[in-house]
Amino acid sequence: MTPTGTAGANFIDPKVLARIDNLELVARTVVSGFINGLHHSPYIGLSVDFAEHRAYMPGDDIRRIDWRLFARTDRFFVKEFEADTNSNFYVLLDVSRSMDFKTGDLSKLDYARYLAASLAYFSNQQRDRVGLYTFDNDLVDVVPCSARHLRQILFSLDNAKAKGPGELAAPLNKIVSSISRRSVIAIISDFYEDPATIVEAVNMLKYRGNDVIVFHILDPEELNLTIDEAASFEDLETGERIPVVPDEFRAEYKGLVQSHIDRLRKSFVEHGIDYSLFETSTPLDYALFRYLSERERLSRVS
Repeated sequence: MTPTGTAGANFIDPKVLARIDNLELVARTVVSGFINGLHHSPYIGLSVDFAEHRAYMPGDDIRRIDWRLFARTDRFFVKEFEADTNSNFYVLLDVSRSMDFKTGDLSKLDYARYLAASLAYFSNQQRDRVGLYTFDNDLVDVVPCSARHLRQILFSLDNAKAKGPGELAAPLNKIVSSISRRSVIAIISDFYEDPATIVEAVNMLKYRGNDVIVFHILDPEELNLTIDEAASFEDLETGERIPVVPDEFRAEYKGLVQSHIDRLRKSFVEHGIDYSLFETSTPLDYALFRYLSERERLSRVS
């Protein structure tokens, strides 16, 4: 399928991803898809922070020449960004019980695992060091940051299960104390907590000078509540069951969900944290293409 505004780019339906058993193949396929979507972008790295200048070399993209510096020195220099250096990139993946929810082919955890694998694979291809933390209300699995740990990360993601109750503050507090070098950190979760609590927990990482990216994963049914029949809904975190008549509750429900999303987005943006909402029905390579395109655009503006 080809989403609007990306003519010539073919993206992968989540139903296709759901049939691929090999996580590395998924990551390679997804990364190939969103890189093709970006076409000949001069810069598609995850980190957009300027690092340093270096002398222009034959073959370098002339669009990265610093023309202001040329005017002062009469010499050609190109801008390098953090993604051009060997950065540390961490994926923090929520594996709490609520991530097991699905109404389509992929659960939120399946989609999140594919996203985590794709980001790790992409960063590894850029020669960055990659690491992984999975968590619920505590740390579940840790793969230290290294240029050689991609396969270990993919193995850990392949075996990730949604089991325990969720809470951000406790595991993120442990992660903050274990990351000593400034890093790019991607947090993948459905963020089922009070927005103020979520932002406070995530800010612990931002305050240490890290570049923090938040990927909010939701099933379309969680956004729209399209079910017509009265039913009993189970809280996957607590097991509590609540009888609901969707027709009577739908408008209020959608308003509450949208308010939660808006509060998260506004608070994260105010604190300089990237926020992106991904629906599990959206082709993953297109979602990444859209996100990285916007990140690249903002890097040019700044």
